[in-house]
Amino acid sequence: MVAAPLTPVRPDCIRPIGLPVIDLTRKRSDVVDLIVRASEELGFFKVINHGVPPHVVANMEAEAFTFFAQPPSEKLKAGPPNPLGYGCKNIGFNGDTGEVEYLLLHTNQASINHRSKTISKDPNKFSCTVREYVEAVKDLAVEILELVGEGLRLSDPKKLARLIRDGESDSVFRLNHYPSLISTTTTTTNNNDTVDKDNNNNNNNNNNSSSSSGRDMSSQQGWCNVVNGGGVSVKGVIGFGEHSDPQILTLLRSNDVVGLQISLGDGLWAPVSPDPDSFSVNVGDALQALTNGRFISVRHRAMVNPYRSRLSMVYFGAPPLHARIAPLPETVTAQTPSLYRPFTWAEYKKAAYSLRLSHSRLDPFRTVEVFVDDDDDDQNGFHGLNHL
Repeated sequence: MVAAPLTPVRPDCIRPIGLPVIDLTRKRSDVVDLIVRASEELGFFKVINHGVPPHVVANMEAEAFTFFAQPPSEKLKAGPPNPLGYGCKNIGFNGDTGEVEYLLLHTNQASINHRSKTISKDPNKFSCTVREYVEAVKDLAVEILELVGEGLRLSDPKKLARLIRDGESDSVFRLNHYPSLISTTTTTTNNNDTVDKDNNNNNNNNNNSSSSSGRDMSSQQGWCNVVNGGGVSVKGVIGFGEHSDPQILTLLRSNDVVGLQISLGDGLWAPVSPDPDSFSVNVGDALQALTNGRFISVRHRAMVNPYRSRLSMVYFGAPPLHARIAPLPETVTAQTPSLYRPFTWAEYKKAAYSLRLSHSRLDPFRTVEVFVDDDDDDQNGFHGLNHL
């Protein structure tokens, strides 16, 4: 057995809670209310009966696992990330690291076609698979944002959805692979590259843990110990450090391996189960600003499983670079004055790259600026725009 290098985790407390699971086929007014409530309270929820065909998800997972199963020498042909492309451990431009390898793509079809040539031995198949998946998930994101627009009682309920439907949208798609900490079987290539042959790199053993009450009763498995107070002391390893997403909305699908956790504040983390029938939805920084702080840009992280590799497929719905981000007029009143000054998405991206991911990157855009002490950085945080 080969043990991967470990990034130590400071003691935190895991607290399994009932996370919102929203059935999109329910009465529309009920769905609207549930999405708004979850976005206000947690900045996170799951959706089921979402309309994304299972074969679209399965095909994308298969292509992703095929790519990550290649020898390192082959995967490196798709890099280095700039920021698009293949990266491993080194994340962003500031020396930050994580226990992850990833492939970051722009959702623009011309960009996908071009990069597929260095990613797959069958670039046409890979490109078509990515396009089919991205289009299906984008449609889901659009639907959710239209429901949000109704819940916020916007004069134009489709205003938010148009930001990511726009042909110049800056949305990106990221595949993340977290190798297991202990590789049960390895092999050596002709180039002396070690390749993880974890037999669990598939999605044939999914476990749906969503309860009929519409709550995800998640739990950690095998890598936490119970401590006083009913919590759990983490003894795992961080694969991707604590952060929020800069974009408007994030839709995530993972294989059947636990790892995603969302922050409850005060050092408490709630694990998210990877059930096969749902997508996890995160509110991003841009949506927090657009709703004048009413919705929460959820902070989250990804843990590495000791024995099984984890794959996540993440769609980040973003506006065009020139899009103006400012609190929507319907969210600004005498009692709730504007919390954020207007900025463009391009301006925010530039600022986000300059800060640690563990920082609240919206703070410099507040109407009353909040200053961050650089010496108070979370040692496990790191730079970069996209993650999970």
